[in-house]
Amino acid sequence: MSALTELSISVNSFSGPIPKELGNLKELTYLDIGSNNFSGILLPELGNLVKLERLYMDSCGLSGEIPSTFAKLTNMQTLWASDNPFSGKIPDFIGNWTQLTDLQFQGNSFEGPIPTSFSQLTSLYYLRISDIYDGSSSLDFIKNLKSLTELKLRNALITGTIPSDIGECQSLFLGNNSLFGPLPSQKSDQLQTIDLSYNFLSRSLPQWVTTMSQLNLVVNNFTFDSSNITGKGIASLVMYTLDIDCKHVFISSVIRITDADFSINCGGPQVMGRDGKLYEAEDSALGPATFSVTSTEKWAVSSNAGLFSADRNTPLFRVNTHAQVTGIYVSPELFQTSRMSPGSLRYYGLGLKNGPYTVTLHFAETVFASRTSRTWRSLGRRVFDIYIQGARMTKDFDISKEAGGVNREYVSKFYVPVSENYLEIHLFWAGKGTCCIPDQGDYGPLIAVVNAASDLAPIVDGHPPTTPPTTQPPTTPGKKIKTGLIVGIAVLVGVVSLLLIFAIPYMRRKKSEKEDDEDILGLGPRPNTFSYAELRAATEDFNLSNKLGEGGYGPVYKGTLSDGRVVAVKQLSVASHQGKSQFVSEIATISAVQHRNLVKLYGCCIEGSHRILVYEYLENKSLDQALFGTSNLHLDWPTRFNILLGTARGLAYLHEESMPRIVHRDVKASNILLDAKLTPKISDFGLAKLYDDEKTHISTRVAGTIGYLAPEYALFGHLTEKADVFGFGVVVLEILSGRPNSYNNLDLEKIYLLEWVWTLHENDQTLGLVDPRLTEFDETEATRLIRAALMCTQGSPMARPSMSRVVAMLSGDIDIGTVMSKPNYLTDYNFKDVTTFSTGRFLVEDDTPSTASKHSNVHLNYQPEGSNASGANTPGVDPMPSPVNVTQSLLAGIIEEGSDK
Repeated sequence: MSALTELSISVNSFSGPIPKELGNLKELTYLDIGSNNFSGILLPELGNLVKLERLYMDSCGLSGEIPSTFAKLTNMQTLWASDNPFSGKIPDFIGNWTQLTDLQFQGNSFEGPIPTSFSQLTSLYYLRISDIYDGSSSLDFIKNLKSLTELKLRNALITGTIPSDIGECQSLFLGNNSLFGPLPSQKSDQLQTIDLSYNFLSRSLPQWVTTMSQLNLVVNNFTFDSSNITGKGIASLVMYTLDIDCKHVFISSVIRITDADFSINCGGPQVMGRDGKLYEAEDSALGPATFSVTSTEKWAVSSNAGLFSADRNTPLFRVNTHAQVTGIYVSPELFQTSRMSPGSLRYYGLGLKNGPYTVTLHFAETVFASRTSRTWRSLGRRVFDIYIQGARMTKDFDISKEAGGVNREYVSKFYVPVSENYLEIHLFWAGKGTCCIPDQGDYGPLIAVVNAASDLAPIVDGHPPTTPPTTQPPTTPGKKIKTGLIVGIAVLVGVVSLLLIFAIPYMRRKKSEKEDDEDILGLGPRPNTFSYAELRAATEDFNLSNKLGEGGYGPVYKGTLSDGRVVAVKQLSVASHQGKSQFVSEIATISAVQHRNLVKLYGCCIEGSHRILVYEYLENKSLDQALFGTSNLHLDWPTRFNILLGTARGLAYLHEESMPRIVHRDVKASNILLDAKLTPKISDFGLAKLYDDEKTHISTRVAGTIGYLAPEYALFGHLTEKADVFGFGVVVLEILSGRPNSYNNLDLEKIYLLEWVWTLHENDQTLGLVDPRLTEFDETEATRLIRAALMCTQGSPMARPSMSRVVAMLSGDIDIGTVMSKPNYLTDYNFKDVTTFSTGRFLVEDDTPSTASKHSNVHLNYQPEGSNASGANTPGVDPMPSPVNVTQSLLAGIIEEGSDK
C-alpha cells in the first residue's frame, strides 16, 4: 500500500474520522474522499503527501481549519473542498502552489480576505470561491492570472472596481458582492458568460452588452442610455439591467392593487387543487437569467442561474418526474412537475393588498433516489436557503432531510408582512450539497407549489369576495334619465373630489418614499430591509423587558427574528439629532466594511418616520459595562490586551483599508462591544464621517463624547483620523486602569485619568496605573501599552501615530520611541480656577455635572482604594466627561459654533 499512487473512496457513505495512517501513503498523487459522511478535522498528517497533485474532498463532512502542514503540498494542481464547514482564513501559503490549475472553495465558512498571494497562481484556469465572511477583498489579485478561464466569486465580500483586463476569462460570476463603478468599456471575445448581479455598479452601459447571450446585471445602479445601446439586445437589457429594484417595475406595471392571494404550480400546467384553489400554470422555458410576469399580472418568476446554466444538460430548469409523491397536502398533479434552478429562483406577488400574509411552500425531492436504494442517484444532496421579503427564513434547507425521505411532500409556512403591495420569495443556492448527481447541474433550489394568502381578507375560490348587488325600486323613463344624469354628475364630482383628497397625500407620500428609496439606492452597499411590523414582532412591540439600553440617538432593544436570529434593534428616537441623511450615512458606512472587529449590520427599516438599524447581538454587551458596571465578566490581562489589539485593528481597517476611508468620530468604551468569546467589535457608526484622501474637515459638525474628543476636534471642528487615535488612547488607559477617564470620588490628583497618568509617567511610576484587581499582568506589555496611549493622546494630531503603527506598537513589532512631554491641553489649564480661556470659548469650573450621564446605561460600580467618598456606587453615574471639567452649556455652544462654520 505504501507504493499506492491513486486512491478514490468518493461517493460512499463512509463516516467517522479519517485515519491518520492515510498520511503514510507518501507516493499518492491523486486522492478523492469527496461525497462521504466523515467527521472531525482535516488531519495535519495529510500534509505529508508532498507528491499529491489532485485532492478532491468536496462534501466529505470534515471541518476545522486547513492545517499549516498543507504548505508542503507545492505539487498541487487541483483542490476541490466545497460544501464543508471549513473555517478560519484561507491559507496564504496556497499562493505558493504555483502549479495549481483548479481551486474550488464554495459553501464553506472561510473568513476573508482572499489572500493577495493568489496573484502568484499564474497557472490557474478555474477559481470558485463563495460565502466568505469578515474581511473584504478586491480583484487586484487576478490581474496576473492570464490563464484564468472561469472566475466565480459569489457572495465573497468582493469590493472595488472591475479591472479592465481580466485575462482570458470565458465565464465570469461576481454576483452578490459590493463592486462599484462602471463596467469596462471593452471586453475580450472569449468572455461570453457574465453575471454581475446584486452589486453596486453604475453609470451607462457599454455597447458590448448587446452582444451577450448570457448576461445578468440585475440589481445594480446602471443608467440606460438608448443612444448608446442598439440592436436586438435592448429588451433583455431592460430586464437584466434596469430592474434595479424589481418591486418598482412590478407595481408600475400592475393596474390595480386588489389581489389578496396567488397560487402557482411551479414548472407545470394550471391545476385546480383539492383545496379549491386554482394553481396557475408556470411552465415557461426559463433561461439562465430570465424574468417573466404572468398574463394575469398577479405574480412573476425570475431565474438567476448565472454561470451555472453551463452545468445543465437541459437549460429549461424544469423537472418532469411524474413521481408518486406521498403525504400530499394538495393535489398529486401538482407534484408531477417542479421548478429547479442551480443558482437562484424568485417568485414575486404583485399588486397585493397590504397586511399580514401566510406564505405556504410545498417541496418534494423528486430528482434524487432514496438513500436505502444505495444507488448513484441516492447519494445526491440538495441544500439551499429560503428568503422571504429579503430576510433569510431557513438556512441550509434540505428537502429530503426535512421530509424524511425522497418523494415525500414537505410544507413550510411563513408569516410575513406585505407593506408595499409586493411579496418576494427567494430560494438561493449558497454552494452547498452535491453538484453532479445524478447529472451535471442537478443541485440548487427545487420547488413544486407556491401559495400566498392574506390573513385579513377572506378568500373564495382564489378570489376576494365581491359585494352583492343592491335592489332599486322601478322608476319612469324620464325620471330615470334625469336621475341618471344627476347621479352621474354627482358621482363624477365625488370621484374627482376623492381623487384629489387621496391623490395629494399619496403623491406626497410616494415622493417621500421615492426620496427614501433614492437615498438607499444611492448608497454604496445596500443592507437588507425589514418592515416595521417585523421588528415590532421581533421585540415584542419594543417591550421594556427587551430594552438593552439607550444612547444619545435612541433606545436599543433585543429582538428575535422569525428565522431565530437574535439581534439588537436600534430605534432612533424622534428627539434624536440624527436625521435621515445621517441615518442613511450610517447604513452605508457599516455595510461598506466587513471586519471581525467591526459590528455587523443585518439591515434597516425606513418606513414613514421610523429609522431603525438591526445589528448583530453581542452577548457580553459593551466594554464600559464590563469595566465599570455590574457585569460579572472577569477581564484578566490577556483578555484586556486582546481587546485593545482587536479594537486597534478594527480602527486601522477603517482608516487605511476600507474604501472609502472612514473616521469613526466617537471611539469610546461604550462603543466597543464584546461577543461570547470577548472578541471586541466597534459599534455605532452613526457619527462616522467619510472623507477623501488628503482632505480634512475643518467645517464639520462636531459629534462625539466629551472625554474622548481630541482637542482640535472639540475646539475647532478639525477632523482627521487622528481624532479616533486620541479616543483610542483614552480607551487604552481605561482598560489598563479599570477606571473611567474622569471620576470625582478619587483623590484630587487622580480624578482626571490623563493628568494622573502623566504624573505617574514623569515620576517613573507608570505601572501604578494598572488596575489593582489584576493579580497578574505582563509588566513589559503594560509599560508598552501605557507609552502607546501617551503617544495617542498627544495634543497635536501630527504627533499621534497612525492606527496601523499603533497595532505594531501594541504587538511589539516596532519600538515606540521617546514619549514627548505632557501635552499643552493639560499644562495650560488650571482645573480648579474659574477661568475663561483666551479663546473666549469655554469656561473651566469645578464640580460641573456630566453631559453624558443622561444617556448612560452604565451603573458605575467602580470604587478603588483611596476613594474619598463612601457613596461611590451611585446608580446612573457615567464616567466624567473630560480631562478638563468643562461647563456644560458653554461647551455645547462650542459644538454648535463649530457646526456653523
